[in-house]
Amino acid sequence: MHLSDPYTIPYKGIYAVADSNNEFVEIMEQSNCYGGSAWALYHYSKSPLVVKGRAVGDMMRYLVRTGISKLSLQSSVAAAGIESVIVNDNEIEITYSGLGGGGVGATTCRANANGVLRYKITESGGGKHANGTIIVPRRERVLVGIDNTDSKEVGATWTLAHNIASAADSIEHKYISHTLVQLYPVPDKTQNCVATVLEFACIESAKKGLLDEIRKGLLEYSVSNETGMVAMTDFDAASLMEYSRLCRSRMITKDLTIRTAVENHVDICIHGKGIIGALAALPWFSNNNESVII
Repeated sequence: MHLSDPYTIPYKGIYAVADSNNEFVEIMEQSNCYGGSAWALYHYSKSPLVVKGRAVGDMMRYLVRTGISKLSLQSSVAAAGIESVIVNDNEIEITYSGLGGGGVGATTCRANANGVLRYKITESGGGKHANGTIIVPRRERVLVGIDNTDSKEVGATWTLAHNIASAADSIEHKYISHTLVQLYPVPDKTQNCVATVLEFACIESAKKGLLDEIRKGLLEYSVSNETGMVAMTDFDAASLMEYSRLCRSRMITKDLTIRTAVENHVDICIHGKGIIGALAALPWFSNNNESVII
């Protein structure tokens, strides 16, 4: 057995999206070791800057306020945390701190993650108190809603959406999450009446290329004439929740969908009837347990 670095487990990737005012950032850390990341999630969620911490699959997600905080680290109780999150133009600087093994996570494990541009770290491990700062690109959240790609004979929208998103995935537009959203079972549904929302963490200049690629994939592989694709750049898409709840409780018209999309600055990329469910899917991104309940 040969271990090239026995005391480091690099995160697969670390990505951060900011709101339009740079007041809030969501840090998304894709884990290579769920056990270690779950420990970090428990401790980091106690940090003053952290509004909410949660795990979605292998992704640890921290909604944080930007700024600088003072941590009072204590072994076993609050052994690691996020000290600061600062947005500088097109970059976000995140500083972590930890004791012992928590310090290893705060330094080498995060410094070596995909998506990190630069880093500054202190020595870590043993009984040391360690600090690590990583700089990552400032990203925007791009949400893509998709519905009606299948037919009574073949296909499933959620599988096609995931496969296209995986093919489109890149460091410039990182594929973050895939969520199925149960809709009201209208009479002309294929079977289960479920739409899909894809979430990407996107560098601003890469947005158009991403949407073009997804649209091209849908037009090539969809077997329906009513495919709908919509896209929105938004930190939370909360403005669409009222529309979504309406769509999940009764039949609504395509005209209402188009008006709602225009009012909320949503791009309609493919104009089939599927835009009704595609738009309703957007605000449920990464809320996979809630979105499947009608």
